[in-house]
Amino acid sequence: MTIRVLLADDQALLRATFRILIDSCDDMEVVAEAVDGSEAIALTRAHHPDIVVMDIRMPGTDGLAATTAVCADPALAATRVLILTTFETDAYVAQALRAGASGFLGKDVSAEVLLDGIRTVAAGDSLLSPAATRALISRFLATPDRATTAAPPARLAALTARELEVTALAAEGLSNHEIAEKLFVSPLTVRTHVHRAMTKLHARDRAQLVVIAYRSGLVRPTPPPAG
Repeated sequence: MTIRVLLADDQALLRATFRILIDSCDDMEVVAEAVDGSEAIALTRAHHPDIVVMDIRMPGTDGLAATTAVCADPALAATRVLILTTFETDAYVAQALRAGASGFLGKDVSAEVLLDGIRTVAAGDSLLSPAATRALISRFLATPDRATTAAPPARLAALTARELEVTALAAEGLSNHEIAEKLFVSPLTVRTHVHRAMTKLHARDRAQLVVIAYRSGLVRPTPPPAG
C-alpha cells in the first residue's frame, strides 16, 4: 500500500526537496502541500493522508495548533502527525506529543532517516528514539499542563501485570528489543503487549502510551542533573 503524505511547511524549497524524496519512493507519495497550520488542517480534512509531516514554526496557525486540531478530529483518527523540529526545542516537542503527534524529527536529518521515520509512523509505531528522548520525556511529559488531568487509575487497572511492566519500560525510553532483553521475551511479544496496552488505554500510538504512563504516575521522572 502507498503511504499518502501531506507536507506542511512555510519554506517552499524545503517542501520541494521533501516532495522529491518522498515521490521517489515506490511506497509513498505526496498528496498535498500546506504553507501554514490553517491550510494543513483544511487539506488534511480534504485528503485524509496517512501522515502529515508538520513543521512547528509557521506563520499564523502554527504546527502545534494544527497538530492539536488534526489529532482531535474523530474523522482523522487514521491520520498521524510527524513533527519536524530541532531537538533543542524540547518544550515544543513535549507540547507536540501532548497534542497527539506520533513523533518528531530534526530538520537536519538525512533523507534515509526521514523516509524511515515516515514508514515507522505509518506502521502505527511512534518515532521516539530512546537516545534522543529519555531526558526529554523525563523533563517535560512528567509535568502535565494544569488543563489536563492524570489518567484515572481505573484505566491502568485494565492492564495485566506484564502490560504494565512493558508500558513502564517503554515510557523510560527503551525500544522493543531492549525491553525484550530485559524481560527475556521476544521483541514480537513485547510489541503485542504494547499494542494491547494501547488498545485498552485508547492510546493513538506508542507516543500517547508514553504520555499516559507519565501522567498517570505509572512512571516517575528522573530529575534533570543539577546545573
